Amino acid sequence: MEDYEEKKFIAKADNITLGELLNIWAEEELKLGTLSNGTVENYLGAIRCIKKHPVADRRLKTVTAEHLQTFLDLLTFGGTYPDGKVKKGLSKDYIHSFSAVLQQSFRFAVFPKQLITFNPMQYIKLKRKAEEVDLFSEEDMGQAGTQPISHDDYEKLIAYLKKKNVSAVLPIQIAYYAGLRIGEVCGLTWQDINLEEQYLTVKRSVRYDGAKHKTIIGPTKRKKVRTVDFGDTLTAILKKARKGQLKNQMQYGELYHRNYYKEVQDKNRVYYEYYSLENTQDIPADYNEISFVCLRPDGCLETPSTLSIVCRTLAKKLDGFEGFHFHQLRHTYTSNLLSNGAAPKDVQELLGHSDVSTTMNVYAHATREAKRTSVRLLDKVAGND
Repeated sequence: MEDYEEKKFIAKADNITLGELLNIWAEEELKLGTLSNGTVENYLGAIRCIKKHPVADRRLKTVTAEHLQTFLDLLTFGGTYPDGKVKKGLSKDYIHSFSAVLQQSFRFAVFPKQLITFNPMQYIKLKRKAEEVDLFSEEDMGQAGTQPISHDDYEKLIAYLKKKNVSAVLPIQIAYYAGLRIGEVCGLTWQDINLEEQYLTVKRSVRYDGAKHKTIIGPTKRKKVRTVDFGDTLTAILKKARKGQLKNQMQYGELYHRNYYKEVQDKNRVYYEYYSLENTQDIPADYNEISFVCLRPDGCLETPSTLSIVCRTLAKKLDGFEGFHFHQLRHTYTSNLLSNGAAPKDVQELLGHSDVSTTMNVYAHATREAKRTSVRLLDKVAGND
């Protein structure tokens, strides 16, 4: 009987497909690992995409490095997919997610599973899209990169939102004066803010999980807590917002919402789901109240999903804001600090960048106008000013 069971297992192992391996790896390794919840969701998303491609239906033992290279090249450069659809190449970050999933799952198949004897991903080379420049194009190449917005444009943006979408005003102001990412702004609580000493602590980030159809509260991008100092302008904005929220709470009465999080265990991984309930509703025992800063007038959290929609809408409707997105405010914060003499290392820590080169790369894209002003000094030398 034991021999039969062993043969049965071997036969099954021989027939296992790449898609089935990915399922096993996700269940046994990925969900039990030390990766952040956001990274796990990215990897699970990559798995769903891989399983739509014919390579996932191949028996594991027949998958070669050539199959994998062809698949990753298609993702990188784009082209005609097996379903006949023509798609553009994915970004570098997406490609790295796919590569990491395949690399780790094949390594897992070699050991401890011993389903195959070697890892074909070790022969894969991730290629880059060549940044070709048309030497005879009449397009302006000087607008590359995310440009910061001027303070006048920022004021124009706030004036527009006060009329069209007042809930988005406070998150925009915080991002402009403190450089927080969209999920970090939404995850900020009043307990994180010290108005007397003028600093805030960035501990968490909020994001929408499409697979779970839930808004999730999790750690920041680098899973690190950081302190961000701010000045009198943001202090006044926050004090005014706090008073406005207390006033809304009284006006809405029983219809005012309170915000809660619920801890969810997924094997040994923990994540937190967001919920909002009216004052009249019963609060489940496992709900914990949380005092978010960025609220709608009815007390509900202003979520990253809603903010992103607001930014896309104003990019279409507000003159001079074509292509605007929330992250542009973070780039503006970086540019404003560095161009006014802040030390790059200090700015790196305020932003939570892993490396100072990341901070400086953002700034390099943002200094087009400063360079233009500098070269005009030559006009003064020539007496043409």
